[in-house]
Amino acid sequence: METKDQIVWENICNGNVTSMRILHDRYYFQLCLYANKHLSNLALCEELVSDCFIKLWLQRNHILIQKSIKTYLYVMLRNQLVDHIRKSHKVLIYNTESLPDLPHDELICKQDYYAELYKAIKKIPEQRREILELAAFDSLTYKEIAAKLNISVNTVKTQMGRAYQFLKKELDPKNFLLFYFFGKPKIKI
Repeated sequence: METKDQIVWENICNGNVTSMRILHDRYYFQLCLYANKHLSNLALCEELVSDCFIKLWLQRNHILIQKSIKTYLYVMLRNQLVDHIRKSHKVLIYNTESLPDLPHDELICKQDYYAELYKAIKKIPEQRREILELAAFDSLTYKEIAAKLNISVNTVKTQMGRAYQFLKKELDPKNFLLFYFFGKPKIKI
């Protein structure tokens, strides 16, 4: 199990409500999207996902998770979806075999990469982060960023360099290279 999730899970097992909130905030939205792909009823999906977290909390002392809390949550939700479909009147018209498989490791790794990148970017000082986000996510040129923020182009260049240096130190080297080559804007001055 990933170290951060493992620590959160251990804290939950010890009755720490704050850790449960952290786990909820980390995976709630992803689980809702996963369920909504197949039920197309967001309110119902939110209810089913909330039920998963409630069951997890209530049964925390009886659950042994050895691999991944994230995978465990997806399995719980899939079981909730199957139970809901069986109990509903739609059993005859809804094929439970069409329920999704659990997300594969590649998708989970990709989500982990984005979470790691997001956390690293949030650690960058505000002005530097704003410059990086405008360049990387909004594809603005250094000149456009300078005009928008009322700063010099050289300041933009300097802050971008420092932002990349920080990310290079903060991220796993393979993740930094992915960001640098695929998330980096086409630089136009």
